[in-house]
Amino acid sequence: MEFLPPPECPVFEPTQEEFADPFAFINKIRPIAEQCGICKVRPPPNWQPPFACDVDKLHFTPRIQRLNELEAQTRVKLNFLDQIARFWELQGCTLKIPHVERKLLDLFQLNKFVVEEGGFEVVCRDRKWTKIATRMGFAAGKAVGSHIRGHFERILYPFNMFQSGTNLLAPDSCGKQFDILDDKEVEKKHGFMTPCVKDKEYIPHDILQRQSVLLSEKCTPARRAKRMKAESATIKTEEGTATELRARTLRRRMGSTTFRQEKQTQGIVKEEQAEYVVEKAKVRSNKSKSPVDLYVCLICGSGSDEDRLLLCDGCDDSYHTFCLIPPLHDVPKGDWRCPKCLAQECRKPQEAFGFEQASRDYTLHMFGEMADNFKSDYFNMPVHMVPTELVEKEFWRLVCTIEEDVTVEYGADIASKEFGSGFPVRDGKFIVKPEEEEYLDCGWNLNNMPVMEPSVLGHITADICGMKLPWLYVGMCFSSFCWHIEDHWSYSINYLHWGEPKTWYGAPGYAAEQLEDVMRELAPELFISQPDLLHQLVTIMNPNTLMAHGVPIYRTNQCAGEFVITFPRAYHSGFNQGFNFAEAVNFCTIDWLPLGRQCVDHYRALNRYCVFSHDEMICKIASKAEHLDVILASSVQKDLAVIIEQERLLREAARKMGVVDSEKIYLELLADDERQCVKCKTTCFLSAVYCSCNPGTIVCLHHVLELCTCAPNKYKMGYRYTLDDLYPILNAVQLRAESYDSWASEVIDALKNSGKKKGLPILSHLTVDGLAGH
Repeated sequence: MEFLPPPECPVFEPTQEEFADPFAFINKIRPIAEQCGICKVRPPPNWQPPFACDVDKLHFTPRIQRLNELEAQTRVKLNFLDQIARFWELQGCTLKIPHVERKLLDLFQLNKFVVEEGGFEVVCRDRKWTKIATRMGFAAGKAVGSHIRGHFERILYPFNMFQSGTNLLAPDSCGKQFDILDDKEVEKKHGFMTPCVKDKEYIPHDILQRQSVLLSEKCTPARRAKRMKAESATIKTEEGTATELRARTLRRRMGSTTFRQEKQTQGIVKEEQAEYVVEKAKVRSNKSKSPVDLYVCLICGSGSDEDRLLLCDGCDDSYHTFCLIPPLHDVPKGDWRCPKCLAQECRKPQEAFGFEQASRDYTLHMFGEMADNFKSDYFNMPVHMVPTELVEKEFWRLVCTIEEDVTVEYGADIASKEFGSGFPVRDGKFIVKPEEEEYLDCGWNLNNMPVMEPSVLGHITADICGMKLPWLYVGMCFSSFCWHIEDHWSYSINYLHWGEPKTWYGAPGYAAEQLEDVMRELAPELFISQPDLLHQLVTIMNPNTLMAHGVPIYRTNQCAGEFVITFPRAYHSGFNQGFNFAEAVNFCTIDWLPLGRQCVDHYRALNRYCVFSHDEMICKIASKAEHLDVILASSVQKDLAVIIEQERLLREAARKMGVVDSEKIYLELLADDERQCVKCKTTCFLSAVYCSCNPGTIVCLHHVLELCTCAPNKYKMGYRYTLDDLYPILNAVQLRAESYDSWASEVIDALKNSGKKKGLPILSHLTVDGLAGH
C-alpha cells in the first residue's frame, strides 16, 4: 500500500523582534503548536550562525540500522520467521518460503488467520481454506486454497504442534491429530513433507543471518543408530551455507549490491562420520546397563527399523522417524534435535532488541562520502536530484517489507562536550569573528537555551548529556530515529546545521497514551519481552497505520538552518533524507512543571530510572525564593505544596508500619545510581529507607516493604528535611508568588473595568494561569 503523507505541522517565521526572546516566542506559539506535538521555526534570513564543530577531529562509531527490523509489525513477522527457521534448523532442515501466485507467502499472516478460524483441524474439517486464501488477498476461483493448505501442513503445522506440546505426547494419545489428512498426503509411517524436500516453488529464507545459531557449513545427514558397517551414500550438500544465507536475496548494504548464486555439489558421506557415531555409541553403552537401550525408540520401545532410528545430537536419545509427531518423511540432512531438546532450545528467552554498533570508526568526511555514494547508487541519480517525496515513500516501503533487507548507519547521540558543538561557545576552540560574537550568547544557541533563566533545567547542577548538553547527529539517507518522547516529558529543540532535510512525524501530548495503546495492540509480541519498548528508541510504526487507528499525526521536512521543537509528552520520530548534521537539546519551561511531576509518578509505575530528581530541583529553586521570577515562584509554590503533602502522608504511613528510627542524610551528595529505590528505580532525595542487613540498598517511601525480609522496626529512615524545615521554604515561595497573584488580580480587574467603560466584552474567563501562559 502506498504511503500517504500526514498533514503538515505548523511552520512559524518570527520577525527579528519576536526571534530576540526564544522563550517568549515559544510561549506565544505554544497554544497552536502543542496541538500537533511538533512545529518548525524558520529564523529570520540574517540569522546565520557559524558552524563551530571541529570537523577534522570529529569521529564516531555509528549505529547499524536494518530498516525492516525497525517497524513494529514487520519485526513481529521477522521474529516469527526466526522462530520457524530455528525450529526447522534444529531438526536439520532449512526453512524455505514458498511463492503463491508469484509472491512470497506471508507465513505469519497465514498462521494468524488459521488460528483465528479455529486451527488447522477445524479449517480442514469445515473446508475453510478458500476463505483463508481470500482473506490473504488471493483471487477467488483459483485452487489457491489447496496450495496454501499444503504449505501450512508442511511448514507451520509441525511448528504449531511443537508450540502446543503435542510433539512430546505418546502417539496413541494424539493419533487423532492425523485423521483430518488425506490418505495420499499421509502414509502410515511418514506423513509430512519437511522443508528438506526439493520444491521449485520454494526459495531459501534469508532469516538465519539474524540468529545466534546457523546451519553448519557442510550440511551432513542426521545421525542414525546403525550397528552395521557404514555404507557410502550420495547426498547433496550446500557449500558455505552460513555465508550464503546472509546474502542470498537482493541486499543493499552501504551502496553496494551483492548477488550470490546458490551452489550445490555432490558429496560423499564419509565412513569416518559413521565411525564417529559408533564411537559415541560405545561411550553411551559404558554408562548404560544395557547397550541395547541405545537403539530403542523412546516412544514405541522398539529397536526395529534401524534405518529409521535417529540419534538426537543434543542428548543422544533414539527416536523412529515415523514415531515422531508429526512423523518425518526422510532422515534430516543436518544436525537433528529430539522433541525435548527442541523445546529446551526454542524456549530460551529472546534477547531484547537493540541497535548494534558498526565495526568501523568514521570521520565526518568518510561518513559523508559513504552516505552520498549509498544514496546516489540506490536511486541511480545525483543525491540533490532525488525528490523528498520519493525518499519518504521508499523509506516506508522498505521498513514494511520482509523481502528486502536494506541496512544503513546513523551517527546518533554524539557528545558535543567531546568534539565541540556546532554553535560557537565562550572559551571554545573555535575562533569567533567580531561580527559573529552575537551568537555566543544568543538564546537560540542550543548550548544556552537549557540553562537560561526561563528554563528550570538551569537549576540542576549536573551536566546531563542530551538534556543540558547538546547531542550531535550525523545522518545518511534512511537513517532514522524511532518513536519516543523526551526524558521527563520535557521540550526538545533540534537545529539542522547543514545537509539534506530531516523528515519528522509527531503526535500531540494528549494522544501519547493512545499511540502507546495502538502499538501494544498491533504488536503485542514485542512488549512481552520488552515492556518498556517505547523507552528504548528502537521501534517505529507507519504513521498511516497509527492514523488509521485514530492517532493524530503531523509531519514536516526540516531543512538546513531550521529548528524543530517538540512539546511535552509529544511522541516523535523520523528519518534523514541524506547526509546531514544536526544538534539537539532539551529545555523545560514553567508550564512543564506539573507535567514533570506527573512524569515521575509515571516512571515509578514503570520502574524506570529518572534522569534527575524532580523533588531536588523544586526544593533547590524554592530555596532561592526572594530571587525568583514571580511567575516561576507561583508555579514552584504549587508543586512544592504537592510534594510536602505527599511526603507527610508517606512518612506517617512508614511510621505506622514500624519504621521509627530516623536520621538526617544528604542524599544529593550520593551519585544518582547510589540513591535509587531498589524497587521502582526512582531517584531519592527528600527521604529513603534502608536496613543494616544490606548496606547500600535503599527504597523510597512508596516501597518500604520491598526493602528486605527484616521487620520494619529494624529499618531506618533517612530524611533531607524535617517537615518543619519544609514549611518555611513553602511560605517564602508563597510570599514571593503572592506579589504576582495580587498583580494579576489587579490587571484582571483593570481589564474588566476598562471593558465596562468602553462597552467591550468582559474577560471573565481570563485567569491567573491564563496570564501566566501568555
